[in-house]
Amino acid sequence: MKELTQRGSTQNFNKELALNLAFEGRPDILDHSPIHVDLHARYEAGAVEVKGTLTVDLELSCSRCLTSFKQTIELPFRELFTQKPVEAEDGNPDELPEDIHLVTEDKIDLEPYVVENVVMGLPYIPLCEEACKGLCPECGENLNLGSCGCKIEKLDPRLAGLADFFKE
Repeated sequence: MKELTQRGSTQNFNKELALNLAFEGRPDILDHSPIHVDLHARYEAGAVEVKGTLTVDLELSCSRCLTSFKQTIELPFRELFTQKPVEAEDGNPDELPEDIHLVTEDKIDLEPYVVENVVMGLPYIPLCEEACKGLCPECGENLNLGSCGCKIEKLDPRLAGLADFFKE
């Protein structure tokens, strides 16, 4: 950080990070590539701005039909760092705006910020395609491959009592 403030130049980070921490506890992620980090840091107006893109190739399990599919995710990355407190909008010098991180060291470890951005950018409910039909609730057949022939009545559970009334 000190080098950027003295030179006023841009520093580039272009590397692959094998971060398994970002994918822990996600049974829908079957496989993943290392995260490709392409970031640029520059000093401007009392803070270091780090921005760029994070790219990762994933093999996911569809939440509806359970088939595996591949997806490449590109995530924008932007973080601001400063070594001295910046006055907040309300005039309180002790509080930093939420988007600026106060650091005490000359070097910044970007790995936790990369992990946070990747975790927040992962699909919450991965789908092989937007119009995925899922599985038949009776026989478990993948409905994207064709109809299974099961007769499925769609009945509102709130009206189930009335259905018995009309059977008589």
